[in-house]
Amino acid sequence: VQLQASGGGLVQAGGSLRLSCAASVSTFSIDRIAWYRQAPGKQRELVAAISRGGNTNFADSVKGRFTIARDNAKNTVYLQMNSLKPEDTAVYYCNAVNVVRGVLTDYWGQGTLVTVSS
Repeated sequence: VQLQASGGGLVQAGGSLRLSCAASVSTFSIDRIAWYRQAPGKQRELVAAISRGGNTNFADSVKGRFTIARDNAKNTVYLQMNSLKPEDTAVYYCNAVNVVRGVLTDYWGQGTLVTVSS
């Protein structure tokens, strides 16, 4: 599985961005797709995830501001980020997880930089 992340950029605080994660296979075949982020000097953290069945979970810091959705027809998962804050500044990474016959396999896309100015 190859993942292509895009949509990052520079935005002012309070603004919005939508990140896209395009997969090389049907997203319907992927057990879970998630977005992680890593700010300078910090560990990578989970931002949001969506399961094959559509269940979602979010980091507390983004609840109510970010949404995640998958478009299986386009093999793409989107992260809609609203009311952005300077602390959302980070490199955002797309991640896919599949479990096949009990074996978990992890896939990562390249990062896309989000910079939120105050």
